[in-house]
Amino acid sequence: MKTFSPTPEHINHEWFVVDADGQILGRLATQIANRLRGKHKPEYAPHMDNGDFIVVINCEKIKVTGAKLENKKYYRHSGYVGGLRETSLGSLMEKNCRTAPAPSRDDASSTSLGIFESADMNKPAGAKYPGNCASGASFGRKRIIPTLD
Repeated sequence: MKTFSPTPEHINHEWFVVDADGQILGRLATQIANRLRGKHKPEYAPHMDNGDFIVVINCEKIKVTGAKLENKKYYRHSGYVGGLRETSLGSLMEKNCRTAPAPSRDDASSTSLGIFESADMNKPAGAKYPGNCASGASFGRKRIIPTLD
């Protein structure tokens, strides 16, 4: 028996609209990352992009457990001496929930395939999504409440 390797004809990308209202950040992040990677499909192949497109709405109403809003820190460095900057999760969420760390970007690999997968997620502001993909064509929406399973 031969090992099945999917071809581009086998790949079917679907659109999912995820309502993050009241969801826990970490649990939702892993479910979104698995959908973006395509691990929920039986024809999953690690070398191909067979994941789905995800739109997360109500990202400003997401929950975190414990004292993570104040204690969870994100670091970035400019490359210069003394250029380390520290930001808490709470201050990122106050500025704009769209700038908060995307679960897919954190969980995606740093290869060229992972860069394309992190581009498959969109976080518009508010509870509505216009219903058009990047090219302007309409697509069928699937509302997934409260989880992706």
